[in-house]
Parts: sequence; C-alpha cells; structure tokens
Amino acid sequence: MIRLRRFTLLVLVLSRLSPSVSFAAQVQEFVLDNGLKVLLLEDHKSPAVTFQVWYRVGGRNEKDGKSGLAHFLEHMIFKGTPTLGPEEYSRVIAKNGGRSNAFTTADMTVYFATMSRDKIHIQLELEADLMANALLGEAYFEPEKKVIQEERRLRTDDNPGSALYEIAASVAYTIHPYRRPVVGWMEDIQNLTRQDLVDFYKEYYAPNNAVVVMVGDFNSEEMLAKIKSSYGEIPRRPDPPKLSVAEPPQRGEKRVTLKKDAELPILLMLHHVPNLHSPDTFALDVLSVVLAGGKSSRLYQELVYQKRLVRGIDADYSGVAMDPTAFAVSAQLLPGAELAKVENEIVRLLDKTKVELVSERELQKAKNQIEAAFVFAQDSIFGQAMKIGYYEMVGNWRLVDSYLESMRKVTREDLRRVAQKYLQQDNRTVATLIPTKAKLP
Repeated sequence: MIRLRRFTLLVLVLSRLSPSVSFAAQVQEFVLDNGLKVLLLEDHKSPAVTFQVWYRVGGRNEKDGKSGLAHFLEHMIFKGTPTLGPEEYSRVIAKNGGRSNAFTTADMTVYFATMSRDKIHIQLELEADLMANALLGEAYFEPEKKVIQEERRLRTDDNPGSALYEIAASVAYTIHPYRRPVVGWMEDIQNLTRQDLVDFYKEYYAPNNAVVVMVGDFNSEEMLAKIKSSYGEIPRRPDPPKLSVAEPPQRGEKRVTLKKDAELPILLMLHHVPNLHSPDTFALDVLSVVLAGGKSSRLYQELVYQKRLVRGIDADYSGVAMDPTAFAVSAQLLPGAELAKVENEIVRLLDKTKVELVSERELQKAKNQIEAAFVFAQDSIFGQAMKIGYYEMVGNWRLVDSYLESMRKVTREDLRRVAQKYLQQDNRTVATLIPTKAKLP
C-alpha cells in the first residue's frame, strides 16, 4: 500500500509537468531603452509577487589579486544611498511584510524580495535606487571587510568540505577564474580598497548588464509601466568587458592533499565537463542521479549500505553555468575506512558505467527523480523566478522549456558515452582531506 501511494503521488506530480514548466507561452520579455531586460510571468494563485534583479557579474569577472569583489559589493550595496539610510533596505522590506535576500556566485549577483502585490512597488523602487545611487560609504568599508573575513572563516576555513573544494578547484583549473573562491582569498579581501568597489560598481551595476525577473499576482502592462518609471531614467553605461577564457584540456590526473583539523577524512573528485550549451549536459545530469541520487543509487548502496565505508556520498553536476564546469563526486569516510580503498571503490563504480549499460529501471528512476525535482522547484513563484533567472544568465530563459524534453531522450548508451568521455583519470582532480585530530589507520 505504501509503494502504491508513492507511485500515485509521482504520477500526479509528473502529470503536472507540461503546464507548469511551459514558460515560452507565458513569459513576456521587454527591453527598455537603456538596455534593461524585463521578464514578467503572471501567476495569480496567491496575492504575492517576487521581484528579482540579476546582474551579469560574479567571481568570474574579477582579476587575480581582487578575488571577492563581487561578493564584497553585494554586502556594501546595502550601506545606503542619498535617500536610503544604511541597512534601511531590509528594514523597509520587513516592515511591509516582505522577505528579502541576496547572493553572489561565480557567474552572477542576485537581489530579491517577495511581497504582497500591493507592496511590491516598494522593493522595485528600492532596487532601482541601489542600481543607480549606492554610496558604498567609506565609514562602513573596513567594518564590513571584517564581517566578510569572519564569514569566510566560518563558511570555508572552519568547514572541512568547503575548504577541500576550494583547494581542489584552485588545482583543477589552471587559468579559468572558476579557480578562485567567490568569497575571495583571505589576503585578497584584506587588500581590497573602497575604490576597487566603486570601480567595480560603476562597471557592472548598469541597466544594460541586468535583468529584472518578476513572477506573481500582477498585471504585466501595469507592472511594466512601474518598472519603466523606476528604471527608465537610469542611464545606460558602456557594456562591461566580455570574458572569454577557455580552460585548456587537462592532460593528466592532478592530486592535492589538505591536512586540517577535522573529525573524518573526505575524498573529492572533480572532472571537467561542459555546461548546458552542450547536448551532453542532459546525459551528465541523469548520470549524476544514477550514481548518487538518493539512497537507492549505485554509490550509496555499495559504499554506505553494503560495504559501510562512507557516511555519505554525492555526485553533483549542474550545467547551468556560464562556462564549462565540473562533475564532482565526494564522500565523507566512516571511522576506520582507508582513503585509498574508498577511492578505488569509487573509481571501480565509475569505470563500470563506461563498460556496462545501466538498466532501464535505473535510467527511468533517475529521469523520474529529475522531473519531480524540476517541477517541485517551480511550485512557488520564487522558484519559477529563480529558474527563469538562472537560465537567462547563462544562456536564455527559453532554454528552460527544452530541458525536460531533452532529458527524457537520454538513453543508456548516452550515459555510457559521457562516462567514457569525461570520467577519465586524465580529466580528474583528486583531493583528499586528512584530519589532524586523529591518526588515520
């Protein structure tokens, strides 16, 4: 009975996919005279609206020695404008019943809030003010630098998994800016100046380098008029420089070891793979789920359940990136397990996918998981806006419509082919974290 209920739920979820992800017929696209792109999607299920501003700038746009600039600017943008006091932005949003936040990645910087339909104009006006008039006040620069340094300590330096990934990426990439951490290297953060932020702000925070995404309970014609009123007078700036850096093919396995205060060893493998502009992205998505998508996946079953070598294991891949990215396999070992043995077991299982076809059941189960996750991620207006924004940043928002159809066409032969092509030893960076608290067996 339990299995039947789960199957029925899955059928109901998948039956909703077609109408809930067909953006092409529903999203309205506009471009203002100053270059600001506006993407509007009406959704009247609830009286709420999410408003997001996506800037085409992230860690990849920084220069060596200036890592962390995009993230630092995200912090400093809230330090006021001539008409808005420091940190007043979040207080105004909260006072009017909204929820706001921001984040920076290697590829983009995003500011967002979700509010009632009769209050969303407040955030719209605040964001326009931040785009054009941020003060980046000198009085707040050094204190905020200390905040960011502490954030780095907590999220990276004191987090074994994050620290290992950071050092692995710095080795896996030789020239591409993905080798630098988004938060910045500690020494770079220390040496950043306020003028660095001002120059970066003027170069990248421009209407012609931004996209507004709105989803929710509004009338598109009326909302577009409000957007034009708030953003239309912000002058266009020179287009930021285009980044064109191609990481050269890796021609041999790379290895790096990190010794750190930690409880358990961690193993991480990075493989260079393409982004969503390659048709291989769909097979890589499915392969990651076959390998480690849940407790019934191959790696989890063998290494967690059967052989009890690791506490947990993941295979992570997302093609939604500006440039070719990484297929990562990571595992935290159980006490007493040997790193060499775990590595050999993972390599054996990866190599198996290069030789043997996965079963039809494994293939279909992975596809079902991906479809269910895809639709559930868009169950809210915020999730829909995020999906549109991500795809617009790295390609075009219309690519969302083709994702499921392309993923459904993936065959067992496709999985074997991409495994053979990308999961090679010469294309791999192996990073190991050795705890300093306890002696390894």
